[in-house]
Amino acid sequence: MANRKIIPVGPYHPLQEEPELFKLYCEGETVKDIKWETGYNHRGIEKLSESKTFEQVFFLVERICGICSTSHPFAYANCMEEIADVEIPDRAKYIRSIIGELERLHSHYLWVGLAGHFLGYNTVFMWAWKYREPILDMFEIISGNRNSYAMFKIGGVRRDVNQNQIDQLRKVMNQIKKKNDLLTGAVMDDPVIHARTKGVGVLTKQDVMDYAAVGPTARASGWKIDIRHDDPYAAYDMVDWNVITAQEGDVFAKAKVRLLENYESIKIIEQCLDKLEQEPEGNTEVKVKEIPEGIGTGHAEAPRGEVFHFVKTDGSNSPVRHKIRAPSYVNIATFKKSCVGQTISDATISLAAVDPCYCCTERMAFAYDHDTGKKIYDGNELVQLSQKKTEEIRKTYKI
Repeated sequence: MANRKIIPVGPYHPLQEEPELFKLYCEGETVKDIKWETGYNHRGIEKLSESKTFEQVFFLVERICGICSTSHPFAYANCMEEIADVEIPDRAKYIRSIIGELERLHSHYLWVGLAGHFLGYNTVFMWAWKYREPILDMFEIISGNRNSYAMFKIGGVRRDVNQNQIDQLRKVMNQIKKKNDLLTGAVMDDPVIHARTKGVGVLTKQDVMDYAAVGPTARASGWKIDIRHDDPYAAYDMVDWNVITAQEGDVFAKAKVRLLENYESIKIIEQCLDKLEQEPEGNTEVKVKEIPEGIGTGHAEAPRGEVFHFVKTDGSNSPVRHKIRAPSYVNIATFKKSCVGQTISDATISLAAVDPCYCCTERMAFAYDHDTGKKIYDGNELVQLSQKKTEEIRKTYKI
């Protein structure tokens, strides 16, 4: 349309933690279409994995995303333990679940804080990030790091959690419960937040199904999907908790789901701590001497939704093929539904509502010769190669 104007958001923009270019096609103040350009962050993680040992891959994949730095190791560990046919000890399951839920807490607080900042409600921003600090301190006490915890290994965990750490965790959880009450009340009861988020960036349940959205993005539209519940791993089927959903599908519903999920995370952590105290001498790992030839799939419920890892092995010490799908890969596409029809001022918070992670999502657009600059494969040809390889694997392994 001749009267449409393009408003760029990115590739560098205060709204986004990472570079990505979104083009808003607007008529007046209304967004009529949206397109985005990727490729600013591709780091070749999947290809790098093929040159690492199975143990080294843990340290590689936890750097895919700084906020979800245990979700990828979680999915990768589940994948490799499927190939090795290993059942990890219960104590390792509880420790893994504790780390996973601490990460969910700090990720949700980070998102809620940033959402408050984007809306101009800096009180929520400062509260959320202040309450997040004790959680990061606990990561440092348990693992030595506030991010990239290096806790997982094939067969279990690298470090135990002792009684002193358990006591500290209990103290922090008691604090967080009170702070979460305060923060949830501030968000749920404030008329300004309601005015800025209710009815904004709506995704219907059908939209979620059409785009295969996951995580809080899907649950905020009434779709009860959560890998921890649907295909339990670690200790999630050994403790009591609930899948949180909402029906409205707007930005407010996404905030509500995340804040209420925090209570469930606290509940899971406290139950896992009880189990650790009941068996203080339990094993934290089983020894895995070698990885056989085979194919494995593993997934985990990251704070943003399902993380999926596929690994093919040939009996050597490294993956032959490693495929990764992060939740943002499917959630980002929902912008096409949530942003079109919104005003420009609402489009940005709608973009942020799914908590996109672009480093998790990047894929190669084309391959070229470094010396000559000549194109070798374009995007469609790369997809065809991938499909051809998939068919070969299916025929070889009869899957």
